[in-house]
Amino acid sequence: MAKHFAKILVYGAQSVGRAFVKAVRQEIDASRAAAQQHRANRLSKAKGHDLAVKGMTLHEAQQILNVKDLSNLAEIRANYEHLFRANEKAAGGSLYIQSKVFRAKERIDRELQSRLETAINQTQSATPTSPTPPPPSPPPPATSPAAAAAATATATATTAERATATKANRA
Repeated sequence: MAKHFAKILVYGAQSVGRAFVKAVRQEIDASRAAAQQHRANRLSKAKGHDLAVKGMTLHEAQQILNVKDLSNLAEIRANYEHLFRANEKAAGGSLYIQSKVFRAKERIDRELQSRLETAINQTQSATPTSPTPPPPSPPPPATSPAAAAAATATATATTAERATATKANRA
């Protein structure tokens, strides 16, 4: 009986050991796959590919809301409202699925906003801008006889002061 008990114990330990080794290998593979995905995301960011925003790609958001064409805003809104109401907690729905629906709508909204900004930037750069006219020149000063006499008197006084200062410096 002890012999059978020892065999059972050894087989159980071997099974647990194999399961542990298998779990560790799966964890290592998952870690490698995550690192590879991170590198791919970093590289595709430079290329401008669809990146996950808050963990969701545009394709995934379209699948969640069952939307093929992003230009059909009425369909996007209708599908979002239906799925959001169907998954309300009060209706027995799942908060997790409801949050996924919300995030999908948020991701699609960000994509539409990005496309709109791109279109606006392209339109602004495509429209020729006319050169700005030079600022108007200031009006000529008033030349009344009194103003002209005052300017001449000031110039004469300044010249006389310079001459006096020069004579004082030479002496």
